[in-house]
Amino acid sequence: MGKGTDKLYITHSEWSSSDAYSANTGSRTGPNGASFKRLPFNFCAASLQPFKNPVCTTDGTIFDVEVISKWLENHTTNPVNGEPLAARDLIKLNFARNGDVDSKGADGLGSDGKGDLIDPVSFKVFTDNTHIVAIRHGTYANVFAWETVERMNIKAKMWRDLVDDVEFGRSDIITLQDPQNAASRDLSQFQHLKDGGEALLTKEQENERKEGNVNIDALGRVGDKVLRAKEAVEKARREREAGGDINRASKAVTKAAGNNVARQSMIQDKKQAYNAAAYTTGRAAASFTSTGLTPETSGERATLTDEEYMLKPKRVKIKGYARIETNLGDLNIELQTEYAPRAVWNFTRLAQKGYYKGVAFHRNIKNFMIQGGDPTGTGRGGTSIWGKNFQDEFDGPLTHDSRGVISMANKGKNTNSSQFFITYRPVKHLDRKHTIFGKVVGGMDVLSKMEAVDTDGSDRPLNKIFIKDVVVYLDPFDEFLKQKAERDKLAETKAEIERTGGTEDDRITWTGKRVRQDGTVDQGGGGGNVGKYLQAAMKQQNTEDEIIEEDVDTWEEPVKKKAKVGGFGNFDNW
Repeated sequence: MGKGTDKLYITHSEWSSSDAYSANTGSRTGPNGASFKRLPFNFCAASLQPFKNPVCTTDGTIFDVEVISKWLENHTTNPVNGEPLAARDLIKLNFARNGDVDSKGADGLGSDGKGDLIDPVSFKVFTDNTHIVAIRHGTYANVFAWETVERMNIKAKMWRDLVDDVEFGRSDIITLQDPQNAASRDLSQFQHLKDGGEALLTKEQENERKEGNVNIDALGRVGDKVLRAKEAVEKARREREAGGDINRASKAVTKAAGNNVARQSMIQDKKQAYNAAAYTTGRAAASFTSTGLTPETSGERATLTDEEYMLKPKRVKIKGYARIETNLGDLNIELQTEYAPRAVWNFTRLAQKGYYKGVAFHRNIKNFMIQGGDPTGTGRGGTSIWGKNFQDEFDGPLTHDSRGVISMANKGKNTNSSQFFITYRPVKHLDRKHTIFGKVVGGMDVLSKMEAVDTDGSDRPLNKIFIKDVVVYLDPFDEFLKQKAERDKLAETKAEIERTGGTEDDRITWTGKRVRQDGTVDQGGGGGNVGKYLQAAMKQQNTEDEIIEEDVDTWEEPVKKKAKVGGFGNFDNW
């Protein structure tokens, strides 16, 4: 009965150990020993700070309007659950306050001087254990306690707002806080925190971070030195963010003298390659810990392959085009490389190696979609071009909003392989569950023929529909590499001209004659080049060689210079 012994009893220490279930075990018996962190009801879910101007979404997530507006300037998703969110979806919350009582102001902390948040009917103060709801009226909502709405609206069947007497329905009731559902305010489940991000900063926090935590006014003359030091740090940070190395810049070591000329640094910063990764090769760390490696003193960036470089979202913006040839006809498709580069790369490379030849569509559901891409024909096979599943790509505006959308079929999150499906109608419930990588732009009549094929009880077509071949007309990745090669060649030509001291269209021979773009030589003046000196010398020589005839009879005596009057003279008058 005892643990690891043959005793017929359990001791107190065994009973209170971490793998037991007695009252003495404490918090050690929690899942993985993790503590539950709950967001207070009066805190913004994005900044994790008390809100001042609260707004909420339709699912009851509360934000501060300044914080969420700044977030939506660069994002289109909800920072808590990752679902699409726009500024027009936000609902202004009208909280009632008790200005006479402020429970948070007892110690002077956490108080805004406006009183506690209360129910406007019962005047009960809201706490983290209060069931709070909001009644929506278009773009705003009034906040109540649930027991007030339940007793005076729902049970009384009086569907009018208790504050402004506006009619509402049950669907207009939004739950802001439910004590029985604490998981909805669990900080560990917030999407922007799970992705490794930090809480968004409020305007006050940004100002504090800029000013620092030093009270400049209380330092007197020392405060001026602190301010100058802070300005120097900020200047160094800006130079570092601009790409320069402040330790190598000549301005950081040059004295501020008016007559001194800034001396150019002899150490040239190495230009990063276009395909440099955000991480280093690790040679410096490896050589530091291993005596078997050659010592490395600089953290060199790792180099990405062309494939890794191109498969970043929004890097290749060229759309691809292909044709799916079936036994019922051809489908012309457009590939969305900008928002789903991995899916497009997988599809085009599999098509180019003939992976889809003879592959049948194994699933066909009228008014829904048709699925294929599995060589086994069972719906459980197929591999990607990398031999393993690849991740989903949801960063973009693409949705299942029309007929002919092409998406990756999967078995769950990040399980894309070779199977894909084509929709017969808008299916918005599949958004952010399946990666969209293309759409049908030609052959809608063929898609209608495919939809009309009868199926058996397992949605398998009775008459076989199979792919003859997939022809890639425009490979976006090959086109991207061609354009990049042309840009690199042009940049190299410009750099060569700059090294020789000229400009892009300034090609001059050693004699000072200009060479036009068509290759002809301009025989005119050399402009501001060496030729002008040769021409000036020739004119001067011609002038000297000319014979000038002078008339002797007309010679006149030169005018005598007048003596200067004034000045010191010979000092006779002294």
